Amino acid sequence: MQRYPQAVSIIMRSFNECWAIQASIDAVFQQDFDGEIELIIIDSGSSDGSIQMIQDDGRARLIEIPLGTYVPGPVLNLGAKEATQDWIVYLNADAEPQNAKWLKKLLDPCLNDPKRGVSFSRQVPRSDCKAVYAHDYDRCFGPERESVHWDHFFSMVSCATHRSVLYAVPIREDLHYAEDDEWTRRLIREGYEVHYAIESIAIHSHNYSLRESYKRSFGDAKAMAATSEVHPKNVNLHYYVLLGWMKDAVRDFQWCLKHARITGIFYAAMVRLAQRLGRRAGHHAGWKHYQREI
Repeated sequence: MQRYPQAVSIIMRSFNECWAIQASIDAVFQQDFDGEIELIIIDSGSSDGSIQMIQDDGRARLIEIPLGTYVPGPVLNLGAKEATQDWIVYLNADAEPQNAKWLKKLLDPCLNDPKRGVSFSRQVPRSDCKAVYAHDYDRCFGPERESVHWDHFFSMVSCATHRSVLYAVPIREDLHYAEDDEWTRRLIREGYEVHYAIESIAIHSHNYSLRESYKRSFGDAKAMAATSEVHPKNVNLHYYVLLGWMKDAVRDFQWCLKHARITGIFYAAMVRLAQRLGRRAGHHAGWKHYQREI
């Protein structure tokens, strides 16, 4: 029989997510978990009523940082420093645990030995999620996910680890994107394990605009260029962008056809082009920023 800790600390990052945060807080405290749950919410300058909602609810300890100062690594490390418990869970404010088993199923892979590193939840999209992004959630988190064949995949949106792991391998504080990818790659190099807790489910999705898709792809690629072994010449316009975009379009078309969402293929094609262009530009910018030899 699995022995669960007597208490956990849940660190929630929040910024203008009044529309989602109450449901996430409620779901946290509705868990089938006999121990104490400490919820710490770090808000980075919300102006949509989130702060008042958190204060009125009264179940979380609120930490406010000034608007415009948010950087993922420092905030994640601050949360761990402020936490009073050794088992630490990170949960985005707009990621709502789907059921009462979310926490236990998330803790399960790491309980026997903290050296096992970190576990992360499955994410399922909201009902209003556009086809192109719903397809991505299938590719990353679905029962037949492609991500199992990728060289690496992890998401910080809903994950659990032990304080000793964070002490041994702190989260890097100078990256504005992809800090979770970089952190877990270092964990693996240090002998820790990254586990996918497929039965721990959080509801989470975004309908990014084309501009937002480009920006996020640019930011992730720039950050990951700090350690990537892929030379910029291999992230080129004719092969990586155009041929890759065509392959993306075929996959999206097949998924949309299978799930009766064929009208989504046109927007998907535009998103994929924005993502490819963003990743190419970000990768090149990252190599230059980190002063790597070209």
